[in-house]
Amino acid sequence: MINISRAAISQYEKGQRSPSSDVLKKIANTLNFPMHFFLKDIGNQASKPIFFRSLSAATKTARLIAKRRYEWLLDTVGYLREFVTLPEVNFPRFDIPSDPTSIDDEIIEDIANLTRKHWGLGFGPISNVIWLLENNGAIVVRQKLDARTLDAFSNWSVDDTLRPYFILGEEKMSAVRSRFDAAHELGHMILHYHVNENVLRNTSTFNLIEKQAHHFASAFLLPEQTFSKEVLFAPNLEMLVPLKSKWRVSIAAMVKRLRQLRLISREREQRLFVNISRRHWRTKEPLDDELEMEKPRVIQKALDVLREKNIINQQSITINLALYIEDIERTIGMPGYFSDTSATTIKFPRIF
Repeated sequence: MINISRAAISQYEKGQRSPSSDVLKKIANTLNFPMHFFLKDIGNQASKPIFFRSLSAATKTARLIAKRRYEWLLDTVGYLREFVTLPEVNFPRFDIPSDPTSIDDEIIEDIANLTRKHWGLGFGPISNVIWLLENNGAIVVRQKLDARTLDAFSNWSVDDTLRPYFILGEEKMSAVRSRFDAAHELGHMILHYHVNENVLRNTSTFNLIEKQAHHFASAFLLPEQTFSKEVLFAPNLEMLVPLKSKWRVSIAAMVKRLRQLRLISREREQRLFVNISRRHWRTKEPLDDELEMEKPRVIQKALDVLREKNIINQQSITINLALYIEDIERTIGMPGYFSDTSATTIKFPRIF
């Protein structure tokens, strides 16, 4: 594309040779980056395993794209931290086996309950999962992940401290499914804190930890102590619709939780899922158009304050991050934020 030999490009990539200023300009223009992007130091990188939802060959490129954009997010948060103090990290740490095969269902149920206890949540419905995570020090963004099978991913990363990051795919525009994704990633952050990245390359182990994170999400969002009392009789789909509004969990996830708690038989579970399919609820359930999507707010609050006080602007942030503003906006999951001159500072109540 820039009329340079493959050998020369290879030498640039390996650090064996530097391009001339003219060639660097061609590279920057072709790849749509500012020239100083190629001159800056290597930025922040993930310090612990990144928990992707899929490791299939079909998502390899999407994972690489997501990882690079995640590294830009780490740089962006690092830049904002020069001016603002982020919420202190208050995630519980438990003595959980580093070998996922030693984590059984009973441990997962106990850890989900202890996590609720650590945050003083009781055993009722959680009003806003994303705000709960952010208030306890997590960075949460919603991005386009370029592959539906990714859904979301999470990582513990070192910035000022060991901080959890949650990246949720914007493709999944169902409020209840996105909440479940966030709870699933929380399961990884807590259950698999000590898991070695090499372990994740084993397909059976990877599938196991995904199942464990799913179980954690179910137990965290639908605790046995209270949810089981909601369905004292043989449940049907009509009964679960109002419970979806109360617990903000999908009907399909509630059916699976009922089976998990042995409140229904396997045959009853199968019949309910057949009925879900007949009603075309696999892709869209009742209330999906009514329940509001939970939105991250920490990064926006920081930017609102800094822009209002004229501490940063579009030019300063692009220079410091060596990225064009469109890439920055996509990285933080806020397309059009800097170009929206009508935006005003939003005041958010602290709800937890």
